[in-house]
Amino acid sequence: MDFKLTADFNTAQNRWEAKLSGEVDIYGSADFKTELAALTEKKEANLYIDCSNLEFIDSTGLGSLVAVLKRVKQYSGSISLAGLQPAVLKLFKITNLDRVFEIAE
Repeated sequence: MDFKLTADFNTAQNRWEAKLSGEVDIYGSADFKTELAALTEKKEANLYIDCSNLEFIDSTGLGSLVAVLKRVKQYSGSISLAGLQPAVLKLFKITNLDRVFEIAE
């Protein structure tokens, strides 16, 4: 299964609000990174990603998130992740990425 990313810009909160579903793995991580980066190129703003329908993410997917975070940090932005499934949240905790990303539980 591949991932699906939909996003809209919330003018009131000045942030991209995205919904991520499916699986982000080695086969789709480059496209995932490209799609997220394209949002930040359209408008430099914070990213809020609803991950409640994200079933799986591997190390390449995490790497894509970190790469986009580096871009976002260049303009003092942030990436917030919400609705992480227990297995996905565990991966963020094991890799200490829960300290790097804003995670809303």
